[in-house]
Amino acid sequence: MATAAVSVPAYAFPFGGRQDEFVETETTHGRVRGLRKDGVNLFKGIPYAGRTSGDRRFRCPAPLEPWTGTRDTLQVGPPAIQPPRRNEPAPSEDCLFLNVWTPANDNRKRPVMFYSHGGGFVIGSGASASQDGSNLARNFDVVVVETNHRLGLLGFLYLDEIAGPEYAGSGNMGLLDIVAGLKWVKENIAGFGGDPANVMIFGESGGGAKTSCLYAMPEAAPYFNKASIESGPGVRMTPRETAAQTTAMLLKELAIAPKDWRKLLAVPAADLLAIQTKLPSVAPFLDKNRKAGTQGRIGGFGPVVDGKVLPRHPFDPAAPDLSRNKPLLVGWNEDEYTFFAWERKDTESFKLDFEGLFKKLEPQYGNDTPRIIAAYRNANPTASAPEIFVAISSITMMGLGSVDIAEKKARQGGAPVYLYNFGYKSEKKIPGTDYPMGTPHAMDISFKFNNEIPPRDGSEPKESFFGGNRPERFVASHHFAELWTTFARTGKPAAKDTPTWPAYNLNDRPTLRIDTQCEVLNNRFSEELAIWRAIGKL
Repeated sequence: MATAAVSVPAYAFPFGGRQDEFVETETTHGRVRGLRKDGVNLFKGIPYAGRTSGDRRFRCPAPLEPWTGTRDTLQVGPPAIQPPRRNEPAPSEDCLFLNVWTPANDNRKRPVMFYSHGGGFVIGSGASASQDGSNLARNFDVVVVETNHRLGLLGFLYLDEIAGPEYAGSGNMGLLDIVAGLKWVKENIAGFGGDPANVMIFGESGGGAKTSCLYAMPEAAPYFNKASIESGPGVRMTPRETAAQTTAMLLKELAIAPKDWRKLLAVPAADLLAIQTKLPSVAPFLDKNRKAGTQGRIGGFGPVVDGKVLPRHPFDPAAPDLSRNKPLLVGWNEDEYTFFAWERKDTESFKLDFEGLFKKLEPQYGNDTPRIIAAYRNANPTASAPEIFVAISSITMMGLGSVDIAEKKARQGGAPVYLYNFGYKSEKKIPGTDYPMGTPHAMDISFKFNNEIPPRDGSEPKESFFGGNRPERFVASHHFAELWTTFARTGKPAAKDTPTWPAYNLNDRPTLRIDTQCEVLNNRFSEELAIWRAIGKL
């Protein structure tokens, strides 16, 4: 397969005060044309699998049809069905496109960083600005790949029990799309300067949960070598029984009898999206009040433990033996909850006194509430009631599952696992309050992609959406990106001007806190974690 890139300066675009050039390369299904922009080759909207609409709805995609001539891959492809996204094409059922950022199409065998976007399995795409891969490719000599894949009920509606063998695995089509993207990488990435034998999968929030699933999926196993689960610990996924009940609820909402399930194939995608928004939006495995081993409430769409595509819960009862020898990063942001306060316009949580804190937590934790608050106040004696609330909410959202994964992976005794907390503090305030965002959910994305960086043209830096205005954020971003790209390259995270990051173990329990000054903290949050263990939440 020919893989050399060629420049076409006659068709140049202005960027950063200089001429940019088209670049071309071959793929298994035809030649593609991308754009070289400020030292990075960009290929956007490459199809990696075929049609998923019509008779392919809820099924594996149709085979990708080869094309003749050279296909322009200069614009991102349509995202999966969801509300419209700014600066992206209209969402479409036929959404299986990916984007590649590479320093050069030169057969250099660079590490490949394959990212799955967040959005809780119902929104998101591989074209979000915060996860632009240009700076990782340019500054750290890696190849970055991001896919669009099916979401919501079109990606995760469980039909196996009513629809027959053609629809086997229907509850995990969104995951199988990602596997198809990984297979495309295996077959094509050498032509983009990447090493198909050195692939890291990673993702944040819903993308972290997707990565958790891929780590336990036999069909994904041949296509990656290491993984990172970021603020999205997917310990358990949806049981078949719950998924079947959700399907029954959907059919009832549409007035379709189970025996007439094929009528789903004729319902317009826009109508399915409208119905989806009427159902509970959070998949059962994300219900933090559900204890392990219980079925959980119905509603919500996400991966299904179907015994086939996803044979087991990713990290319950133990780390998957399938990935025993694959190194893992896992962790969370210190102030995850402030993102959700911003999103939900929650200002009341930041006016709490300790009596109000008890009243706010008691419906969720019942008789355990006094013990939880006492443990947190003892561990954080100067913290205010809002600070205690953010700490409790953040660790229960993303921290307990991350620690659980690290402990189970360490207990397995295979490849190392590394636990982190991201802690750079943004000074931006939650709207309507004087409370700073700190380190909210999703702020890590722009930092680990090295997109918190001074402008290359020397102009004044713009305020970061979450990260604020302080120039120190550039240092924290460089640390984060260097740690992740070194892990992609070698399987061991490391960066200049940061301490040696020890693998997690059940004696010292080391955690790397990532900031402008990184530090290793042993047995971090020991008092807080002890109370969660005592009440059966960890």
